[in-house]
Amino acid sequence: MTRTVYVNGEYLPETEAKVSIFDRGFLMADGVYEVTSVLGGKLIDFEGHSKRLERSLSELQIRKPMENEALLEIHRELVARNGIEDGLIYMQITRGAPGDRDFAFPSDETEPTVVLFTQSKPGLADSPAAKTGIKVISIPDIRWGRRDIKTVQLLYPSMGKMMAKAAGADDAWMVEEGAVTEGTSNNAYIVKGSTIITRQLGKEILHGITRAAVLRFAREAQMKVEERAFTIEEAQAADEAFVTSASTFVMPVVEIDGASVGQGTPGPVATRLREIYLEESRKAGL
Repeated sequence: MTRTVYVNGEYLPETEAKVSIFDRGFLMADGVYEVTSVLGGKLIDFEGHSKRLERSLSELQIRKPMENEALLEIHRELVARNGIEDGLIYMQITRGAPGDRDFAFPSDETEPTVVLFTQSKPGLADSPAAKTGIKVISIPDIRWGRRDIKTVQLLYPSMGKMMAKAAGADDAWMVEEGAVTEGTSNNAYIVKGSTIITRQLGKEILHGITRAAVLRFAREAQMKVEERAFTIEEAQAADEAFVTSASTFVMPVVEIDGASVGQGTPGPVATRLREIYLEESRKAGL
């Protein structure tokens, strides 16, 4: 079955979808994106993703092409047309295609490019990795200084994934000035005693939508949360570790740079948070 995708106001077969070679997203990574999960045919945390999209666009001075209601309708239409039960919707908005290459921003008359497509992921919430946990390595964080903006500048995170793969691990945690910032495509956490520890919000990390929801659920469940930086050594000595993202939800980490975390198996805090997140998100899905 050929996917139906959305490009600049049109629903098209993926084989017919085209974007200009002069698009600034292609030439300069001048664009932002969001990924929204779909569980049981419903959109998860759509409002949070919409708000972060608006913030990213504003920080880069890219004109918002349409209101959230219109974006929601496009998401729902793609879910319906592609028969997505469990999966993801990728949305990308760039500064557009002014007709030639120039470092300077084009005029406001240039229309932003809007692209959305689906990815079917049957059993997305039932990942075997959630039962066994994942292994991570640490790598230097050499990205640009505005990681709080969800841009399409993903070369180094992609390289980090490949470094992890080459080391026989599943992912990488990035380290700057001795402290963990985040994973290549997720926020990082450790658990010490009864306390969940994760880096505070700032320009150093992406303000995760799943992160916000998980921390809210944790506090509602009377779990203690401490937002501060932590080191790899502290993480290796922790009782548990985990990551959160829109596509993996809450994923336990059982090994860091070859050292087992806790008992080397998913711990009770991460396991319970995953259960709560999935249960509550399904109920609130659009």
